Amino acid sequence: MNKDGICALHCIDLSSPDIHSSVSLLKQACLDSGFFYVVNHGISQEFMDEVFAQSKKLFDLPLEEKMKLLRNEKHRGYTPVLDEHLDAVNQINGDYKEGYYIGVEVPEDDPEAQRPFYGSNVWPTAGTFPGWRETMENYHQEALEVTKAISRLIALGLDLDVNFFIRPEFLGRPIATLRLLHYEDKHSDPSNGIFGAGAHSDYGLITLLATDDVCGLQICKDKDANPQIWEYVPPLKGAFVVNLGDMLERWSNGIFRSTLHRVLGNGQERFSIAYFVEPNHDCLVECLPTCQSKDNPPRFPPIKCETYLLQRYKDTHADLNSYK
Repeated sequence: MNKDGICALHCIDLSSPDIHSSVSLLKQACLDSGFFYVVNHGISQEFMDEVFAQSKKLFDLPLEEKMKLLRNEKHRGYTPVLDEHLDAVNQINGDYKEGYYIGVEVPEDDPEAQRPFYGSNVWPTAGTFPGWRETMENYHQEALEVTKAISRLIALGLDLDVNFFIRPEFLGRPIATLRLLHYEDKHSDPSNGIFGAGAHSDYGLITLLATDDVCGLQICKDKDANPQIWEYVPPLKGAFVVNLGDMLERWSNGIFRSTLHRVLGNGQERFSIAYFVEPNHDCLVECLPTCQSKDNPPRFPPIKCETYLLQRYKDTHADLNSYK
């Protein structure tokens, strides 16, 4: 950490023809912190601005209107301020943020809709929010393409076939969740258990984070340090902040890292958009062949993606023990 407490992340250009250099940068980032930037990812700044504008439009609604869009049994829709506790040990209240979940849209009459993490979304009425649903569904698809491009570099970084993660049984029909986030204009106070978002690591494969220009995200590279050292990840215009989830750490036998992160408020409201990606429900997450050896045997038993995610959700969301 430098004297300003700022983390200098590697920046990967997805349009670069120098794949070897891109893979080298990504691999170093995944070994070091599991966080990095990606630029020239193919999503236009104009479209990103529209997604943020539509997000702000929703959060600007009166609370009673937002509560009409409250999350459903599939965990889709609105989540109020203080509704989530990402770090129950250290937080005196919940997160000082509100959110809106948008998952993979599967019609109720589709048999797949009965599976965990699939189903119908909660949408604002088209008359009140014309084009809102279309914007979010388009972003859902474009973000998935960015994730697939990143997954190719990750595969090469793990000495796998370039298309390893985008095969049908992995990202062919993924579990992917878009999360719109709005942080209140409050000051966080970690010493008194007050956070914009409490410390946590993500469960899944890859997370894409788009932010406005307000700083707030922090990472802790060594969760076992005492005291823990936290570094800010500054916003980078036009870039995604990408981080690896616990599932990829498990898949890579602990070689690639999933890192603790949190959000501190500085008195300014802050908007961000997170996109969480996990593989197909039936994907078997087991130690990759390139990540094990006689001296480094598999550390985790194989587990089906759906089973793993349900366990993780129920461990950290007390109200989701009947998650559907």
